[in-house]
Amino acid sequence: MSDKKPITVVGATGAQGGATVRALLRDEAFAVRAVTRDPGSDAARALAEAGAQVVQADIDDEASLVAALDGAYGAFFVTFFWAHFSPEVEQAQAERMARAAKTAGLQHAIWSTLEDTRRFIPLEDDRMPTLMGEYKVPHFDAKGSANHFFTDAGVPTTFLQTAFYWDNMIGFGSGPQRGEDGSLVLVFPMGDAPLSGIAAEDIGKVAAGIFAAGDTHIGQTVSIAGEHLTGEQMADQLSDALGEPVTYVAVEPDVYRAMGFPGAEDLGNMFQFYRDFNDYFVGERDLDRVRELNPELMTFRDWLAAHADQIPIPPAEDG
Repeated sequence: MSDKKPITVVGATGAQGGATVRALLRDEAFAVRAVTRDPGSDAARALAEAGAQVVQADIDDEASLVAALDGAYGAFFVTFFWAHFSPEVEQAQAERMARAAKTAGLQHAIWSTLEDTRRFIPLEDDRMPTLMGEYKVPHFDAKGSANHFFTDAGVPTTFLQTAFYWDNMIGFGSGPQRGEDGSLVLVFPMGDAPLSGIAAEDIGKVAAGIFAAGDTHIGQTVSIAGEHLTGEQMADQLSDALGEPVTYVAVEPDVYRAMGFPGAEDLGNMFQFYRDFNDYFVGERDLDRVRELNPELMTFRDWLAAHADQIPIPPAEDG
């Protein structure tokens, strides 16, 4: 154990963090510390049984973060906007992580981030509504604008820009729904532009690949996806996997923003960003480069083969 590089994974019981723990445990070069607020949870116990050292820490408590990072070679950092819907909280958490990383003397941090969309569509640009007074896509902008905390602190960092993950269809309500006529529809405000998507498990495998490459990617932004598919292509593959026709319905972003569920405005703006800046977003996520870091990269069809039965499909009404 002594010759293994210790990697601390923050948010270890979440989608990205859990995937990173599992991927790192497959590599004998690393010893893994899984950070969670509740070491007694089922998810935490499963990580311990898999071989991780589970440690208690809270991303709102800097001292506990420093303790969890003590002696670590590297760390994977991620925040979860949807727990609080606050860009300010997310930025404060990122700043705390960066300070803790500096205090602990990490040799390599991976910060799971996203584009600050205000670089592409300024606040005064009314093609997209401004939210919360100073954001276009709050859960993107908060992460992207927090990147500087790591660079300002002098922490050797790889910035991992993720994409829409297909697992959102399981637990986040992004999968097919019943239309008024009872048929299944996949609703995104994407027009005919491809949506860059990825399996959450592959985010962890990419992170493990970045750590395995040593300092190669320090100071770089690595943007990832598993596949770029139009709504129609996704609907066709969902039809095959679910055994029931799924139709893609392209709505306008204004319609999506008005759907009324928590975060609808934020997500409506997100999809509009994907659509309106599609050449950039897809072009930035070079699948060949991603496969170099993760040769097991899944396609959407691969992911469906493993997870289609977990997608909650509303039952069809009788008669």
